[in-house]
Amino acid sequence: MRLADYIGRFIDLFYIAPVSSLVSRRIFRYAVCGGGNMVLDLVWYFLVYHYVVAERYIDLGYVVMSPHVASLVVVFPITFFIGFWLNRNVVFDVAEYSEVGQLARYALSVCGSILLNYVCIKFFVEVCDIWPTPSKALTTAASVVYSYLAGRYFAFGDKRES
Repeated sequence: MRLADYIGRFIDLFYIAPVSSLVSRRIFRYAVCGGGNMVLDLVWYFLVYHYVVAERYIDLGYVVMSPHVASLVVVFPITFFIGFWLNRNVVFDVAEYSEVGQLARYALSVCGSILLNYVCIKFFVEVCDIWPTPSKALTTAASVVYSYLAGRYFAFGDKRES
């Protein structure tokens, strides 16, 4: 049995009422995998910021990178590939495209998510005059819906019903 099968079965242990009557198994798996990857991202960021970058500015010769940006640059690829693997193997588990094709589509959907986050936060704060924290919550909600749909219909080519 593959690691992805073990992870999927473990997640499914918690797919019980009332959750099972509210969302599909795929959406539940997506939420658990995404939430887990988000927590992993925060832990990695904390560790890299405090112990690898050690809260220092990084002089690259042509630019000086702040410690928080340097930490982001180190951690982003790790959680990007973990998120890709989880989505490809645990959540959607559909192989209509090659792995390279799915990775390229996933990268495009992540770029779209970053752009959506930027546009939404600017819109909610500067146009709608909503406070930043509620704006971030609304932005996150929009980004989660976008990311799921982009993964389901674009990155992983799963057009089946959930």
